[in-house]
Amino acid sequence: MDVIEWLLDGDPAIRWQVLRDLTDAPEDLVAAERARVAHEGWGARLLALQQGNGQWEAGVPDFPSAAAADWWRSLGPERQGTLFPLWTSTTWSLALLRAFGLDPAGHAARRAVGLVHAHVRWEHDGEPYFAGEVEPCINGRAVALGAYFGVDVEPVVTRLLGEQMSDGGWNCEQENGSTRGSFHTTIDVLEGLLEFERAAGNVPQVTAARVRGQEYLLERKLLRSLSTGQVIDWDRKTEAPAAWTQFSYPTYWHYDVLRALDYLRAADVVPGWRVAEAIELVGSKRDADGRWPLENPHAGRLHFAMDEGEGKPSRWNTLRAMRVLRWYEQAPRSGSADSGPADAT
Repeated sequence: MDVIEWLLDGDPAIRWQVLRDLTDAPEDLVAAERARVAHEGWGARLLALQQGNGQWEAGVPDFPSAAAADWWRSLGPERQGTLFPLWTSTTWSLALLRAFGLDPAGHAARRAVGLVHAHVRWEHDGEPYFAGEVEPCINGRAVALGAYFGVDVEPVVTRLLGEQMSDGGWNCEQENGSTRGSFHTTIDVLEGLLEFERAAGNVPQVTAARVRGQEYLLERKLLRSLSTGQVIDWDRKTEAPAAWTQFSYPTYWHYDVLRALDYLRAADVVPGWRVAEAIELVGSKRDADGRWPLENPHAGRLHFAMDEGEGKPSRWNTLRAMRVLRWYEQAPRSGSADSGPADAT
């Protein structure tokens, strides 16, 4: 079985993206396969887990202290399970439905998102879900989800534009005094702004902010320190060795090089020399059968497994790696360096 056949032997969430991104299948065939997400496989399983109050069956978080457990118990059901626990809460469940490609205009999506819109509030201070809360990493995710599923998130976008840092990035810790962008937060916001632009059309100030944000990543070649030029080996957010050269899926809020490349591909950036090292890294991880393994699965609960486990071939990673390499290999080689089509220099 060749790698395309192996990918097409997977879930509808994988198959329709393979057809679109790797085989150039006709649009009607892609649409027909995508429509199956709502009724078959992972998409149908995940939709069935949503409760009548809009929240997903997430369980109870593992608390680091009795005070945190008391805080959780003090929340009403509309606030229990919005962001926590990882990774079965409402936020991460919606993020998976978006990744699966659930048709946002379909009945299943409208029902699920309608329940969230009507009932779900953030743990932080009871804010309505699609109004966001205070951290840019969380608000970037809220914008991506709201824009994809057709909810007005413009006020959250306006807030994010005002929170962009002088280096072009964003950081969830800036309210606590951080003055530098974060790879993790910046990729969350970039994905949200790109989804907003797709929904809203041409919004120059949003595009300008997003391009500044992707420059934050490109200046660092997606994995290096701007000040030293060295590959970043310590993650200030997780306070652990950086795992950005390992490819996880789902990525959740975590940054890695493959996630960044897949964003740049989706944003129609013309790839140049600043992504060459990252592309080489992606290519180096392909096994003898043309597949990519699952690496560094993030600790936390899952609704259900979507791959065979760490170190085993991953359809998600293989799909994303192959479409990133295809994007790079098919790009014009005119000397322009990592710019959007209208901004190439």
